[in-house]
Amino acid sequence: MAVGTRLSYARSLLITAPLIFLYTGIMASISVASSLLDARGRMQHACARIWARMILWTSRVRLSVKGVEHIRPHAPYVLCVNHQSHMDIPILLAALPFQFRFAAKKQLFRYPFLGWHLRRSGHVPIDRENPHAAVKSLHQAADAIKGGTPVMIFPEGGTSRDGSLKPFKGGGFMLAMKANAAAVPVTIRGSRSVLVPTTYHVHGGSVEVIVGKPIPAEGLSSNDLANRVREEIVRAFNHGKTLDRNSYSLSRKD
Repeated sequence: MAVGTRLSYARSLLITAPLIFLYTGIMASISVASSLLDARGRMQHACARIWARMILWTSRVRLSVKGVEHIRPHAPYVLCVNHQSHMDIPILLAALPFQFRFAAKKQLFRYPFLGWHLRRSGHVPIDRENPHAAVKSLHQAADAIKGGTPVMIFPEGGTSRDGSLKPFKGGGFMLAMKANAAAVPVTIRGSRSVLVPTTYHVHGGSVEVIVGKPIPAEGLSSNDLANRVREEIVRAFNHGKTLDRNSYSLSRKD
């Protein structure tokens, strides 16, 4: 291992990672306390944005954002994002200057501080092992969308381990149809080079977030909607490379 790499790894392990845990504990505690004054979650979302900016600053991540002008305030949206890194969540919170809520796997709600913040802020837990509970969660998410708060999903179902864009699962697109909401393709480029999945080695670097034009769900099947959103994300992710336009089937595990 080169000297520069060893120094980078040591900085990540001894400085960056401990500071991220510290920020999480402090800001989640403030967020939970603020929920006593704000039941709608707006103050908690502001706390989450501060937390995200602190993490990106500490990690030396340079962020650029395009396409935010496509989002109209209080319009019903499902934000569909590719998932390359565990750094994607703070990246999205820092990049998008409007209120939204995550539809996140239920396990995240069990962690101290982070789970408390998620639950008190109105984020939606998705239990992938319990179909009945998952349906109930989708109803909850649809109510949030109809109330004017976009819900964000990672339609790949988890972080990509090899960097490729995985097939999309169908739950989020069924949600868009249920809420009569447009699906918005949101592409993150560069987050994998900042933090590779299953590692704690945080690198500084540039990350780009591209917000595409909303795609109305009206008149489309959930499979067609998923295909169109995935095509837009692939196009932005590959930045001009040839698209693989082959159709695919949604996972039956949603």
